[in-house]
Amino acid sequence: MRGEYKVPGGKLVAVDVEEADGRLSSVAISGDFFLEPDAALEDIDGALVGMAATSTVAQLTQVVESVLHEGVTMVGFTPEAVAIAVRRALGHATRWEDHTFEIVHEGAESPAMHMALDEAMAEAVGAGTRAPTLRIWEWGAPAVVIGSFQSLRNEVDPEGAERHGITVVRRISGGGAMFIEPGNTITYSLTVPASLVEGLSFERSYAFLDDWVLGALSELGIQATYVPLNDIASPAGKIAGAAQKRLASGAVLHHVTMAYDIDADKMLEVLRIGREKMSDKGTKSANKRVDPLRSQSGMARADVIEAFKNHFRSRYATVDGAVTDAERARAAELVDLKFGTQEWTARVP
Repeated sequence: MRGEYKVPGGKLVAVDVEEADGRLSSVAISGDFFLEPDAALEDIDGALVGMAATSTVAQLTQVVESVLHEGVTMVGFTPEAVAIAVRRALGHATRWEDHTFEIVHEGAESPAMHMALDEAMAEAVGAGTRAPTLRIWEWGAPAVVIGSFQSLRNEVDPEGAERHGITVVRRISGGGAMFIEPGNTITYSLTVPASLVEGLSFERSYAFLDDWVLGALSELGIQATYVPLNDIASPAGKIAGAAQKRLASGAVLHHVTMAYDIDADKMLEVLRIGREKMSDKGTKSANKRVDPLRSQSGMARADVIEAFKNHFRSRYATVDGAVTDAERARAAELVDLKFGTQEWTARVP
């Protein structure tokens, strides 16, 4: 059995394993990584032989680390990367290539409906009734989206929100507040089975699931990088923020909002915490725009989105898809019971 794992920003680790009586009877690690001294590779292979086929990534990582003496140097990979490749070989984890992804890009939705569609479609992925999905959002109204655990009163100025017609909604993932203006942001959700990030910590899974969009940005001439824990930035500054939720059903929801061309003055009138963050960056001038994607790519928003979709298609097996009637009905129910209610929006006052 063979498993592979490409380290985000690093090298490919491959492993061929044989299993007998519930244990690893043969292990051969290979890849385009760098390792010194050469004999360390045999030590790693030997350490893994005899491990239970049900061993976790943490257990496999620990046994690899146990044979790495002080003089061993690993470049482009880690003990954890070896462990993930082993788990994939044993069928406990999947690769991007094991899935066909739906790309869903439909018309504008209300902020509450977007929150609900995320949950409904993640439920469907977890239940196996939907393939892994990349969904591009179109916004029907300006909004502030706060994280699951944020304080409503600490994040949002209600007078500023009312003055600018801003709808405030709360999502199911953690992280910080997002200021949204239709046409001035790019938001997408990547919903995948948990097997794709099996064994990855939250931090590593952010980098893993953001890797494709870094490639898309590079094709547009933007040299973006992942900045732990959940940001994407270029030398000119922050481009995007991500948030993630792992559902008990077995799905992982990873969504990202990118600034295309945002009115910073308006944002500061609506987001309380934003005033401190922006003042730290020296952003105080009138009519300031936050426009990394527009200014750095020189492209229209719609063209940037098409470039993103085309890059995703070039990397993975994809089909064009749509929200199903059942998913839309479930989302409408979630709007009524949860995302459209003050009880949910103000659940952390």
